[in-house]
Amino acid sequence: MAEEKKKESKIMLNDPWKVLLYPLLTEKAIGKIETENQIVFIVKRNAKKQQIKWAAEKALNVKVDNVNTVIDAKGRKKAWIKLSKETTALDIATRLGMM
Repeated sequence: MAEEKKKESKIMLNDPWKVLLYPLLTEKAIGKIETENQIVFIVKRNAKKQQIKWAAEKALNVKVDNVNTVIDAKGRKKAWIKLSKETTALDIATRLGMM
């Protein structure tokens, strides 16, 4: 059992898109992009904040300042990824086809 978790953790650290499942496109998430320079992703339920930060930096090629997470009523894990001031979340959202 413990060996399976180690194996899954290593797989997650090889491919950032195994951690970041998909961007969230709700009205509130779009508001975060425009006002707070944050991008919201649904992530693997067992991913830690440090893994989410690593995945966002690798997949999106940005510097991440902070990661906040919550498990919503549907059982999904949401991650609010605060980007550094050098990068705007609007540019990243446009590149991902969100906007």
